Amino acid sequence: MCASHPGRRAVLGGAAAGVALAAAPLAAVPLAAGRARAAENVPHTPYRWRNVVIGGTGFITGVMFHPRVRGLAYARTDIGGAYRWDDRAARWTPLLDHLGWDDWNLLGVEAMAVDPTHPDRLYLACGTYAQAWSGNGAILRSDDRGATWRRTDLTVKLGANEDGRGTGERLLVDPRDSATLWLGTRHDGLWKSADRGATWAPVPGFPAAPTTTGQGVTLLVAAGRTLYAGWGDAHGTAPNLFRTTDGRTWDAVPGQPSGTAAGVPVRAAYDGHAHELYVTYADAPGPNGQSTGSVHKLRTTDGRWTDVTPVAPGGTDTFGYGGVAVDARRPGTVVVSTNNRWAAVDTLFRTTDGGRTWTSLKDSAVLDVSETPYLSWGEEQPKFGWWIQAVALDPYDARHLLYGTGATLYGTRDLRHWAPRIRGLEESSVTQLISPPTGAAHLLSGARDIGVMYHERLTASPARGMATNPVFGSATGLAQAARRPAYVVRAGWGDHGNGARSEDGGITWAPFAAQPALAEDAPGPIAVNADGSVLLWSFVRGDGTGYPAHRSADNGATWSEVPSFPKGATPVADPADPARFYAYDTTTGTLLASTDGGLSFTARATGLPSGDSQFELVAAPGRSGDLWLSTKENGLYRSTDGGVTFTKVDSCRSSHTLGFGKAADGADYPAIYQVGSTGAATAVHRSDDEARTWTRINDDRHQWGWTGETVTGDPRVHGRVYLATNGRGIQYGEPA
Repeated sequence: MCASHPGRRAVLGGAAAGVALAAAPLAAVPLAAGRARAAENVPHTPYRWRNVVIGGTGFITGVMFHPRVRGLAYARTDIGGAYRWDDRAARWTPLLDHLGWDDWNLLGVEAMAVDPTHPDRLYLACGTYAQAWSGNGAILRSDDRGATWRRTDLTVKLGANEDGRGTGERLLVDPRDSATLWLGTRHDGLWKSADRGATWAPVPGFPAAPTTTGQGVTLLVAAGRTLYAGWGDAHGTAPNLFRTTDGRTWDAVPGQPSGTAAGVPVRAAYDGHAHELYVTYADAPGPNGQSTGSVHKLRTTDGRWTDVTPVAPGGTDTFGYGGVAVDARRPGTVVVSTNNRWAAVDTLFRTTDGGRTWTSLKDSAVLDVSETPYLSWGEEQPKFGWWIQAVALDPYDARHLLYGTGATLYGTRDLRHWAPRIRGLEESSVTQLISPPTGAAHLLSGARDIGVMYHERLTASPARGMATNPVFGSATGLAQAARRPAYVVRAGWGDHGNGARSEDGGITWAPFAAQPALAEDAPGPIAVNADGSVLLWSFVRGDGTGYPAHRSADNGATWSEVPSFPKGATPVADPADPARFYAYDTTTGTLLASTDGGLSFTARATGLPSGDSQFELVAAPGRSGDLWLSTKENGLYRSTDGGVTFTKVDSCRSSHTLGFGKAADGADYPAIYQVGSTGAATAVHRSDDEARTWTRINDDRHQWGWTGETVTGDPRVHGRVYLATNGRGIQYGEPA
C-alpha cells in the first residue's frame, strides 16, 4: 500500500544523451522561462493557474533554513521541483514551474545550496535520472531567491529520483570564498566551480574512484573552513568520509567509523559551538533497503570520534539513520531521524547533551492531519512518518522543527504537536482525471502513490482523504458511466482488492466481489459503458506486457475473458450507446470496436499510426461514434462514424493528451483541451471550434515539465481545465 512507498513514479520520456566527461569547463547558458516556446502565430488566451489542493503527496528529499535570515527556508523534492517558504503567507512558493516539456528531467532536484553571506543567492542541482536514456543535469543559480534563474548545463547526469535521493546536499558554497561551489555527483566524482556556478570542471585527485552504477558523493558539508564529503560506494570496507582544509587536496578522515552500520554516510551537520560534526550512517543509501545504521560525531579540534547512536538496529527492528540537524544556538542539541523502520515506525531522536542521552519525539507526538486527511491512509491514526531523511531546525527557534516524509512535510513549534507544513507544495504524479457533469464534486482524480480522491473543493484537500474500501497505493484506471454519472469504477494497486465501484459519484466505494487473477499483478485501465451495466478491464504489467481484457456484466461479481480485445489496450466506452466500446491497437495501427457490450471486438479503421511512443483514444461527450486519436509523433485524427474512417486534423502537429469541457457560448460542440504542438512548441491549448483553430492557454511561467498524462475540461464551466502533471500535482486553469 501507500505506506511502503516503493520506487517512485513511472519513467516518462526524455531523449537519451550520453555522459561525456568534459576536459574543459562547462559553459553557462542563460535560462529563459522555458526551452519550449509557443510559435508566434499561435494565439494566446491569458489564464490563471493554481493547484488543486491535495497537500504534499510526494517525497520531500531535502529541507533547509537559511542560517542568516529569519523565516527563509527551502525544500526540494524528487520529481516536483524546489520551493521557497513564504513566512508571511505561511506557504511554499514553487520555483521551477517555468521548466517546459523538453526540460522535464530538471524538475527532480538532487541538491540545493544557499550562500550564508549573500541571502538572496540560491543554487540548485537538477536532474531526475542518471540513466542512459535521460538528459544531463544542470545547475540553476539565482540572485533573487529563485524568482529568476541562470542555468549551466552539465555533461554529467544527476539522479534526484533514484536511490540515495534523500542523502545530504551534494551542492555546497565554500565558506572561504562564496564564488567557489562544490558539486558531488553519483557517477562522475567531485566537481568544482570558481565563478559562482557559471562553469564547472572535475576535481583532480579526489581519493574515491567513481563507478557507473554507484552512489558517488552522498553529502558535502562545511565545518568551519574545512569541507567534508561523504562517499556512498565504500560499503564499510574502505574510507567513506573525506575532507579538505585548503580546497586543493582531499584525504580520508582519520579514525572514521567502519563496518556495515557505517557503510554509507547519509547526512552530516556541524555544531559550530561544540566543534563537533554529526554524521548519520546506514548500510544502504535509502530511502528503501536499509537494515542497519548508526550515528557518530567527530570532534574537529582533536579528531576524536564517538559513537552516539540513539538505538542500535537489531532483530526484527531493522532500520538506518537518515536526517540530522543541530541547534544553531545551543551546543549539543541535535535531532536525528531513523529511516526504513517498519516494525516500530520511524521516529526522530533528540539530544541536548551531545548524544549521551536521547528522547524519541514520536513517543509524545500529537499528529493533526485535519488539513490533509489522506495522511491517515484509511486508518484511524496517521503514521509519524516513513522515508525520513530530511530534517531541519530553525536557527532562530530551537523548537521549530521540520521533517520530510515520503508523503508530506511535518512541522512543530513545541516538539509535541505536529501538523503538515505543506501549503503550496504539491508533488503528486497524476494519472486519471474525471470532471463529472453533475454532483457536488467538480473533480475526481487518480494518482500514483495516493490512489483516488473525491474533490469537494478545489482549494482544500479532499475531506474524505483517499478512496478506501479498498485503499490503493496507485491508481491505474478511473471511469464514469456517461449516462449514469453516479456510477464510477476504479482500478489500481491495492492490498485488499484491485478494483472497486461507487454508486454515489465517488463518495463511497465497494470492492468488486471478485476479480480476475491478473488484477493482482497487472491492474490496468478500466472502462464502464454508458449506462453502467458493463465493465471492461484491461491488464498491463509495469514493463508494458499486455494481457487479455476481462468483462463483467454484474458489477464485478463475475468476469469473463474477451479474446478479441487487443492485449494491454485501453478500453473506451461510447458515451451515448451502452452497446459500444472501442480500443486502439497501437502495434498494428488498428481501431477495433464492439457493438455487443464488449463481448467481441472487430477491426474497423486500419493503417493508422502504429508504434507511436504515446497515444490516446478519446470519445467526445454526448455523441455516439465521435472519436479522437491523439498521437505524439503523428498528430491528431478524428472519426465521426465509430472508427470506420479517420481524418487527419491539420491544425495539430503533435498531440500528447486530449480532453473535453463545456462548450463556449453559442457553440454546439464541446471545448477541446490539448497538450500538444500546434506550431513549434509543446503547450496547453484550447479549441472552441472542433480543432479548426487553437489558442494557447498556459504561458512560459506555467509549464510544469512533463504534462502528457491526461487533461480534461469542466463540463459545467466553460474555460476551466484540469491538467495532470508528473510531479506538480493537478493544475487547474481558468481564463484570467
